[in-house]
Amino acid sequence: MSRPSVGNPPALRIPKLEPTVAATPTMRLSTETLTVKTHERLELINITEQITVRVRQSGIRNGIALINSLHTTLALFINEFQQAMLDDIRTFLEQVIARGNYYRHNDPKYSDCDRQNADSHLRALLLGHTLCLQVANGELVMGPFQSVILAELDGPRDRALQLQILGSA
Repeated sequence: MSRPSVGNPPALRIPKLEPTVAATPTMRLSTETLTVKTHERLELINITEQITVRVRQSGIRNGIALINSLHTTLALFINEFQQAMLDDIRTFLEQVIARGNYYRHNDPKYSDCDRQNADSHLRALLLGHTLCLQVANGELVMGPFQSVILAELDGPRDRALQLQILGSA
């Protein structure tokens, strides 16, 4: 198998969007790029409050909030944000997709990636990159123990999320 060409990685294609709210007589659209600075290689961060505040500020009363990770090693999921549960999630990810295993993505014969982060990509694949949440009466619709959790899987880094809220005022 031939090795891909070595060179500079492709330019990061994250559109820098200013917070906007577009309106029609029946629908409104709010779009914003959120940034998060992470501090550990594997880190779980509760971003529920940041999303909740932006939903309230959007003026959208009923609709959906779409949250999308703009990175292949940054995941989003919903779960309980409780320390014992977070420890179990970390243990689960480390047991199911071990960092020390052999992965072609980490092998210079097959890949020009020097981060040794195949496990991070596979963990993100398992968790997912996008969430779609309901908005009702200007609030996120979530259960009492549910939190929006950002999973940094290859940090520390500066990360970007795209938040789009669509609905009626």
